[in-house]
Amino acid sequence: MTARQRPDVTGRRARLAVFWIFCLCGVICSLWSTSLPAINARLHLGETRLGIVLLLIGAGAVAVMPVTGRLCDRLGSRAVLRVGAPLSAVTLIGPALAPRFPVLLAAAFLLGAGIGSLDVAMNAHAIAVERRYGRSIMSAFHGFWSVGGVVGSAVIATGLHIGAGTPVLMVSGALAAALLLAVPGPLLLPGGGRVRAATAGSQDARPATAPARQEPAAATAPARQEPAAATAPARQEPAAAAAAARHSVVLLLGLVASAGFICEGAAYNWAPLHAIRELHAAPATAALAYTIFAAALMTGRLTGDRLGRRLGAVRAMGWAGGSAVCGYLLVLLAPSLPAGGLECDYAGWAVTGLGLATVVPVVFSAVGALDGGVGRALSRVAACAYAGELAGPAVIGPLAGATSLRVAMLVPAGLALVIAVLGPVAIGRATAR
Repeated sequence: MTARQRPDVTGRRARLAVFWIFCLCGVICSLWSTSLPAINARLHLGETRLGIVLLLIGAGAVAVMPVTGRLCDRLGSRAVLRVGAPLSAVTLIGPALAPRFPVLLAAAFLLGAGIGSLDVAMNAHAIAVERRYGRSIMSAFHGFWSVGGVVGSAVIATGLHIGAGTPVLMVSGALAAALLLAVPGPLLLPGGGRVRAATAGSQDARPATAPARQEPAAATAPARQEPAAATAPARQEPAAAAAAARHSVVLLLGLVASAGFICEGAAYNWAPLHAIRELHAAPATAALAYTIFAAALMTGRLTGDRLGRRLGAVRAMGWAGGSAVCGYLLVLLAPSLPAGGLECDYAGWAVTGLGLATVVPVVFSAVGALDGGVGRALSRVAACAYAGELAGPAVIGPLAGATSLRVAMLVPAGLALVIAVLGPVAIGRATAR
């Protein structure tokens, strides 16, 4: 990295602050997920009512994301994070103390809204920090979310081991997370944390995901000050046509993010059960499939930025989708092997995790290359991703019941192929604008 691209102290502090926020968001999500069995037993929910609770979590996230995106564009992601992040953690208290199923439904919607709002705001600020750095760092942020997930699950496991009740663990975890989320506020980027404001002070305002846009310094001034000949081709189009083209890019990025979320969800939700049903593994042995996938996903995200800088965002997305396809093919092949099927299954989930690790971070990073309100564009892409996460179980579960889990795994395998084909196209169109 040249001296011109070296981030200043403010940028480095903001990067550490965003790492901290992503990690705590992972803790919150993990506290909720690992507490589900206890909540299910306490309120006697059953699979159907538990499914409704999970549906409302996603619905709350999707409902609030557009509002958060507009607030990030108007007030800046810094202001939204400083107020909203601690409140998002507090919403975990509702499900922990819900005395009845109807109360749990309302609490689940609020928890989903809190997590969805935090998701949009922290990714918007991550885009601003990445733009200030002038190189890819988004994947590492998402890697720290995975680290937080490990921490959260460890907290619950340790607490249950020493005899603490799940409600106590959830409430204390929520309050601790709320306090800790208030700590990095002063370290966030000044100027509201808007992407344009964050890049204005940077000497390399263009993101690392758009090498074609490494223009001379004079060309990085706001578009209204550029000569007509120096503007991007999209800015020479009529306003309506340019808006329509941008909207199509956002939808394409949303489709790729949705496919990535479905593929991840399929691995998290079905990997152990696939090993039990299709490979006749013992439950303890089958659980390793989940652990291997989660570890590979975390490793891929913590190291993915280096791969992205070496290959470029477009090629990195193609590599990610291709790896996910190969991983799912190994998983589908495993039950047909006369020997070593379980080892093949483990290898498949490891390759899948490494491939999927960079899909969503690269998509979110590419949103920062779009002209216009980044917050609103990011909220739409994130809403598409969460909608995919909701749709995945609704498709894979019934299909597995009607046929087999092996057949149902063809769905995420096909979506991994979609990522491999359409992902590079979406990233190329976003970063070329």
